[in-house]
Amino acid sequence: MCSHEAFQAQRSQLVELLVSGSLEGFESILDWLLSWEVLSWEDYEGFSLLGQPLSHLARRLLDTVWNKGGWGCEQLITAVQKSQADSQPPELSGCWDPHSPHPVRDLQRHRPAIVRRLYSHVEDVLDRTQEQGFISRYESDEIRLPIFTSSQRARRLLDLATVKTNGLAAFLLQHVQELPVPLALPFEDAACKKYMTKLRTTVSAQSRFLSTYDGAENLCLEEIYTENVLEIRTEAGMAGPPQQSPATLRLEELFSTRGHINGDADTVLVVGEAGSGKSTLLQQLHLLWASGRGFQEFLFVFPFSCRQLQCLAKPLSMQMLLFEHCCWPDLGQQDVFQVLLDHPERILLTFDGFDEFRFRFTDRERHCSPTTPTSVQSLLFNLLQGNLLKNAHKVLTSRPDAVSAGLRKHVRVELNLKGFSEEGIELYLRKRHREPGVADRLIRLLRATSALHGLCHMPVFSWMVSKCHHELLLQGGGSPKTTTDMYLLILQHFLLHACPPDSAAHGLGPSLLRGRLPTLLHLGLLALRGLGTCCYVFSAKQLQAAYVNSEDVSLGFLVQAKRAVPGSTAPLEFLHITFQCFFAAFYLALSADVSPSSLRHLFNCHKPSSLPLARLLPKLCVRGSGCKEGSVAALLQEAELHNLQITAAFLAGLLSQEHQDLLAECQASEKALLRRQACARWCLARSLHKHFHSIPSAVPGEAKSMHAMPGFIWLIRSLYEMQEERLAREAVRGLNVGHLKLTFCSVGPAECAALAFVLRHLQRPVALQLDHNSVGDIGVEQLLPCLSVCKAL
Repeated sequence: MCSHEAFQAQRSQLVELLVSGSLEGFESILDWLLSWEVLSWEDYEGFSLLGQPLSHLARRLLDTVWNKGGWGCEQLITAVQKSQADSQPPELSGCWDPHSPHPVRDLQRHRPAIVRRLYSHVEDVLDRTQEQGFISRYESDEIRLPIFTSSQRARRLLDLATVKTNGLAAFLLQHVQELPVPLALPFEDAACKKYMTKLRTTVSAQSRFLSTYDGAENLCLEEIYTENVLEIRTEAGMAGPPQQSPATLRLEELFSTRGHINGDADTVLVVGEAGSGKSTLLQQLHLLWASGRGFQEFLFVFPFSCRQLQCLAKPLSMQMLLFEHCCWPDLGQQDVFQVLLDHPERILLTFDGFDEFRFRFTDRERHCSPTTPTSVQSLLFNLLQGNLLKNAHKVLTSRPDAVSAGLRKHVRVELNLKGFSEEGIELYLRKRHREPGVADRLIRLLRATSALHGLCHMPVFSWMVSKCHHELLLQGGGSPKTTTDMYLLILQHFLLHACPPDSAAHGLGPSLLRGRLPTLLHLGLLALRGLGTCCYVFSAKQLQAAYVNSEDVSLGFLVQAKRAVPGSTAPLEFLHITFQCFFAAFYLALSADVSPSSLRHLFNCHKPSSLPLARLLPKLCVRGSGCKEGSVAALLQEAELHNLQITAAFLAGLLSQEHQDLLAECQASEKALLRRQACARWCLARSLHKHFHSIPSAVPGEAKSMHAMPGFIWLIRSLYEMQEERLAREAVRGLNVGHLKLTFCSVGPAECAALAFVLRHLQRPVALQLDHNSVGDIGVEQLLPCLSVCKAL
């Protein structure tokens, strides 16, 4: 017998157990308790109200059962065990007297067996009961609502039979006895098993090989995958003991119960900066599931790309999304879909790159029918909220800036993907270069150049170092310091490989760049138009409009989209979103069609009232009638904020003194280039001054404090890309604070290098607070140049 004390001691574990499943599983527990008369009909009715969170229902059930005594507590444990035994065929006798004088009592006593019998026949039984006049059309439609699974429809029919006195209970007791006994669970049906096999095969084929960013080679993901640092996001002011550093998780712990924000939500949110490895993490998850080595609690895994989903213009239903745009069942489509609706807890949906989805999240439009078509954004948003496929698990990846407070309300747990650790960088390079000595030389080079080492914490930069190891090691190409340096290095690598071996130049000289300038400008125009229209996958028509031909594509920066929309020609996309931003910046720096004044739009936003950066920066330009649709100014005003920031940082780097000679040889008008440099310098300095002047006055007796926003970090990084000491000194001349707070600003080693470059010119000491970031030992090393002006760190 389970004692009250033992039951109470296990309460938290029982709550976790009850809410970890689905509402379907919870209702099956109620079936058992009702059949054993642990719960009265009045007790049961209290749990049958729609819209109650599962966590509230679980706690109320524990309270109700606890009041029933030790026997009731023991029966609850038994009911939980029976409801969880769903991997084996049900062992139910299903024998009752069809002519019982107490049909309502027998329906309740044999409820679990009757629900199982009705499962595959509930639609036919509803038709029969309506034809016989036992239920009205309105009652039938209420039971048939698409939000209910087949088992839930069966339960609601039995609930109706309990309260009706027109003979419905007796009819059901007799009619259900005549239905065939189910021999296996629904997903053991031949059509369903065939679909599960096909889905695993499809996902395995998509995830087994990791295409490199340039699409030039396919690497076995098992051999190359390197674990990233995955942290549980914590918020200042949250309840609980203070932590010195955020807790970390392994990929296999993605669905653990740690760090829950909203226990009733179904979505795991993984945020990370561009190039931090979000897509590769999902690909590894898919591979582990498809190969049977992980996440086997899910019978169905459906991977989606948000940049591909936004290309779907016509309305579609939940069924169309899963079958037409992921994996089509060869037979029994309706039966397979019904299994999915009935067992959402066995489903995992992954959505990669929410920041590339041009529609902003909203919960104003509710859509609950899985069979009624709607827009793709409504479908995705209602999936994330749980209005569709409630209790199905979802994983959503995004850059931090694209996640709104409204979306976070529907997130179970938020995880930060921080990129490689120190050990991860070395492990990745050793996996990529198995030739004797190559990895060791690269690792020694990184340790000797802290700026490059700091960049490599982002996997995309580690790939660049690996790709350009010949240039870095054999040709003495120097050590890149900035992000722009790295992208120019990879540009050199691609251009050299596209040249005939006997004519290849050494280094990214003016002649090499000038020879392919038309191609680079074509790619830049395509990239800019894509950013301005939130388009990251390009059709043949879009390529033609930007004058991109097959020779331009052959350079290697455009590759076939990973998940093309079925039924269409294979579209192209840039290697990575950062490459699209780089080529857009290249076009802005060198195209004769870009006026210097239009560059100011990089430092302005189209929604001043809603975006923090718009309040941070001065209103340098306002979109008006003179801003022609499709012009550079219009495209910049319509681009996403996070892409604008990356593009602006690249532009600042390209217009730096270090790369002036390179660009001057390709620019027909030296005067235009100088005007663009002057505009970029003025915008950056002016923006920083405006930000400093907006800092509130200090409280009397206390030091003046500034809590920086991520937009401030972007400004500092843009200054660092320009590598101009005079500009950095001028930019911080007006900063007069005693405390600079940079918590939760996604500060990593690369950002530390930028901070040191700028803050070392401060005239007064400052206390620098960097909690809840990813500084690490390399980051602290990068901060050394500014420690003389930091009175506390």
